[in-house]
Amino acid sequence: MTGGRSTTAAVHRWCPTAVYEAALRSVDGPLWVRHLDGRREPVPVDQWRGGLIPGDASLLRRCDGPTLDVGCGPGRLTAALTARGVPALGIDVAPFAVRLARRAGAAALCRDVFGRVPGEGRWSALVLADGNIGIGGDPVRLLARVAGLLAPAGRVLIELGPPGTPTGPSLIRLEGPDGRVSRSFPWSLVGTEGIAGLAAAAGLHVTEMWCDPGRHFAALGRCR
Repeated sequence: MTGGRSTTAAVHRWCPTAVYEAALRSVDGPLWVRHLDGRREPVPVDQWRGGLIPGDASLLRRCDGPTLDVGCGPGRLTAALTARGVPALGIDVAPFAVRLARRAGAAALCRDVFGRVPGEGRWSALVLADGNIGIGGDPVRLLARVAGLLAPAGRVLIELGPPGTPTGPSLIRLEGPDGRVSRSFPWSLVGTEGIAGLAAAAGLHVTEMWCDPGRHFAALGRCR
């Protein structure tokens, strides 16, 4: 760890949202994911704060009606949809991320996807990009929840890990630019090979899979 905050007390002191928001506030400070085995991976918050990144366009083209962006962060996708005339709402549990999304021109609310969400049962598209299929550490529970937010013909648009990504739950921590480390919290990785079974368990099925500039996506619809 950095900044002299590598003690066990520090690890358990900070909530993940606080560490994430510290990275969003930093001009060039990194955010890292710490795995239980000691591996550390960068989180591209600098890209999320900016404009669209490679692969976003293919995702946005498939948002053909009112769209809910779950875990919207600073709101680049929600703002881009709004600029194109597509009704869109972003939700995120981090208040500062929601403020950044609003500054970018997006409609955004500080909400948990497992709580009350506007427009339940009426969204044409629901986006889980930037690894947000991992929210809560239980993809089946998450997919079942978002399926209930969709209109009857709506679709869930998901970004997945590349082929070979092990699908399953884990505990992770966030390490921020100031050296603060969050307490452990549940997350999940889902690769391209694992999505069909998870979708079926949640009452959904894969309608499309595609790859665009090294990013992998799937569209899910409700089973009839």
